[in-house]
Amino acid sequence: MLAGAAPEEAPPPLPWWRRFFRRAPREPLAAGTRPAARRRLRLRPLLPVLVVLLALLAWFGRDHIAGLFDSARDRTGEPEALHPVAVRASSEAPDHPAAHAFDGFSNRYWSPAATGSGAGEYLEVDFGDPVRLTHVLITPGVSVNQDEFLTQARPETMTLTLTGTDGTAQERTVSLRDEPGGQSFELGGTDVTSVRLTTDTAHGARDDTRLAIAEVELFGRR
Repeated sequence: MLAGAAPEEAPPPLPWWRRFFRRAPREPLAAGTRPAARRRLRLRPLLPVLVVLLALLAWFGRDHIAGLFDSARDRTGEPEALHPVAVRASSEAPDHPAAHAFDGFSNRYWSPAATGSGAGEYLEVDFGDPVRLTHVLITPGVSVNQDEFLTQARPETMTLTLTGTDGTAQERTVSLRDEPGGQSFELGGTDVTSVRLTTDTAHGARDDTRLAIAEVELFGRR
């Protein structure tokens, strides 16, 4: 340093983030030596293994993948009304057959033969071809009018049994509010050929009343 010259200022410290990601300085090489060649990961021998693993994942997860596609279509598509080719019931009261629950009129209803809660009594439908069943609309009671609605027993909880083409059955339990009008429930059944709606408990059941269901409507895709 020359006499009278101002001392040189030290460079400012690097920010912490640059110090964190800064590479460590390389060791100087001795004269006459060459830097060691870097090893490269060879992926070519691993490609067949990766292809086999991906194929196995796709095979074992095919049902889950199909379910994801069905769920996406359920949310974005417009479901259509699914009309069964056959309807039946465990029993029928006079003038209140099972067909009345599927005729599109809410002032006609199905009732079982016995009075009381109707526990164990059911309605059942068949489809001509397998369907994707997205949801069901159940109208409990004898009518959507409040004064008529309370005259007979109404389903409180029901078990819905969805039978597929391979004979396997899936069950859904739904709880209905004790109020007139249709109540919708999501189902999400695939390749469904028949549905049974079994009453478990009922609102307003007495010895002199019968269970009543005004309408059952099924929706999905063919």
